[in-house]
Amino acid sequence: MSATPRFGKLIGASLGPGDPGMITRRAWAALQSDARWLYPVKKAEESSYALAIVERGGLAIPADAEQLVFPMTRDPEILGKAWARAAVRTVELLAEGRDLLFLVEGDASTFSTFGHLARVVRELAPQVAVETIPGVSSFAAAAAATGTTLAEEDETFAIIPAAYGVELIDHLLDEFDTLALLKVKPLLDEIIELLARRDLLATSCFIEKVGSPEERVVRDLASLHGSKANYLSLLLVQNPKRQRGELRRGCRSRREAAEVAAGGN
Repeated sequence: MSATPRFGKLIGASLGPGDPGMITRRAWAALQSDARWLYPVKKAEESSYALAIVERGGLAIPADAEQLVFPMTRDPEILGKAWARAAVRTVELLAEGRDLLFLVEGDASTFSTFGHLARVVRELAPQVAVETIPGVSSFAAAAAATGTTLAEEDETFAIIPAAYGVELIDHLLDEFDTLALLKVKPLLDEIIELLARRDLLATSCFIEKVGSPEERVVRDLASLHGSKANYLSLLLVQNPKRQRGELRRGCRSRREAAEVAAGGN
């Protein structure tokens, strides 16, 4: 009877959105450990944005670093097969007993491939230990780069993938003080038109590949209409016409009124 394999640990190492100076000390230590590197690509033998962040930090790529392919498609069959291949290969490597370090751009817990990979790996091998190293998210870095305050005191803030559509974005502009709209490339023109109708262009900002050498910040959103944007782009939108923090204040007022009524009984 063959011995049960001692699985290594699967570690999601958040690297921040582009600037290697945003890599945390914890992630930096993991990169210099004995763990084998895995990194995501959209196509086989394509360059990896996550790997490039580490390279700019001055670390050499280990000879045994291995890529996992996660294609950019909405075809469920193609995606399913790709995810299955990636998970199976990850389990095979973990069964060798060595820890695996999966390189993640941004934060591993926020719109990242790592969460899905870890879940499928645990389905295949429940005994695998998973560790997540948190990092700087793209919207937090974008806010710092542009001097934008995402929220203060009792203000509200929402993070929305732009793919949900302009109708939802339009609604949420009345519900939140600040929106971070991620992956805006496919709907950029429609969002710009919406913001123009809402007279919010002046309080919105476009940021592309934040923290990288190719970082681009555009405050004149009208100038972007009809142009192409990189996949790694986002918009920070603030609605100054909304009474800042009104949702929280409204909830607090209702709670206080209920407490007064209860005290009077």
